[in-house]
Amino acid sequence: MAQSLGTVTKRETGGFEGTLAMMTLTTRITIVPNDAKENDRQPDFRIYAARGGEIGGGWNRVGKNSGKAYVSLTFAHPAFGPAKLFANLARTAGQDNDNVLAILWNPHN
Repeated sequence: MAQSLGTVTKRETGGFEGTLAMMTLTTRITIVPNDAKENDRQPDFRIYAARGGEIGGGWNRVGKNSGKAYVSLTFAHPAFGPAKLFANLARTAGQDNDNVLAILWNPHN
């Protein structure tokens, strides 16, 4: 079951801004387009914490079954421990504003 780790709001500049909220960490984040992307392995977005610099990246993806576009996020920072944290940006049930998205935890085994 997906669990929300926070919310972000789309910005007119093409990025997102919001809050990442976990049990031991709550921080404002900014997700900005990666204008320096040179190949498909590099992220489409860079994720920055209000304090602490870059904490991850985001990739534009298309759902296999739905065909809908979404952003897949990977967080990597000592505050998260030794493993990477995976999440997706998606609308949550009951949210009628297309510009407000949840950061949904996507556990990998």
